[in-house]
Amino acid sequence: MQTDPPRVLQMRLVVEADDYDDALHFFRDVLGMREEAAFSGPGDAHVAILDAGRATLEIANPAQKRMIDQVEVGRPVAPRLRVAFEVADSRSATDDLVAAGAELIAPPVETPWRSLNSRLAAPAGLQITLFQELGPEG
Repeated sequence: MQTDPPRVLQMRLVVEADDYDDALHFFRDVLGMREEAAFSGPGDAHVAILDAGRATLEIANPAQKRMIDQVEVGRPVAPRLRVAFEVADSRSATDDLVAAGAELIAPPVETPWRSLNSRLAAPAGLQITLFQELGPEG
């Protein structure tokens, strides 16, 4: 067991959005990520830092990536990078994001690892998975 303090304290995924306002509305206002900070700079530069709760880095080999695509979507669709968000209610969050302009790639489906996952094409060119942990069966 590691007793030293962790070296990495936070992970930030930095995404360039051609339509900054649309992306900010989608992730902050519709998905509900709390804004921690926002900064502006010269030349109409803007950035918002949104709280995603706990961040993890999921490293998958090509076979695992294909298997996840098969389970969630039924075919290979994911780019090399995909962002997954745990939500309390996958069905309603999926509906809200589609109503806000996301393209539904696959509706919520129960996975073999007991989560309810949907796949969407979101603003800023991101493909996202929404997942709801279902807990143990029974």
